[in-house]
Amino acid sequence: MLVKFFVFFIFLSLNFTTLAQDISIKMKPIINLEIVKIMADACESHQKKTGYRPVNIAIVDAGGDLVLFRRQNNAFLLSIDIAIAKANSAAGIPVPTRAIQDIVYGKDGNPGRVPGLAHSKNIVAFPGGMPIKTKNGILLGAIGVSGATGDEDEQCANAALLAIDEYL
Repeated sequence: MLVKFFVFFIFLSLNFTTLAQDISIKMKPIINLEIVKIMADACESHQKKTGYRPVNIAIVDAGGDLVLFRRQNNAFLLSIDIAIAKANSAAGIPVPTRAIQDIVYGKDGNPGRVPGLAHSKNIVAFPGGMPIKTKNGILLGAIGVSGATGDEDEQCANAALLAIDEYL
């Protein structure tokens, strides 16, 4: 009888432990203004060093809310919305927008897996948007860069990520 009680007690306590883990509030890191300023500065510095067209830089948090926007002098006005959309796309589908391009349009002669995404007004399927993740994969937000070529926009976003690598 004592053994049955002991087994029942262990079973019950394991279930309560699992339940407590399921309903607990999980803490996660968030992006802050100081970090995104470092990112924007690094992106601007990279653009000036390489000499490609001026860019617009948008950085959003994990929910897609704008944390910082910066427009360099003479950056295309129409690329303001594109930079924000790239950041939102990279936060919403937490992969680089270049990967979204491959998903939508395909790669190496293969068709895209989800071509319908091309018709979504909220998805940008070309390079320049990068998710911001911690080293253990927690999404903090995303950066979107627009104004130069897609490849140059992506290089600028990568320079921004590299600048904060030690904090991730």
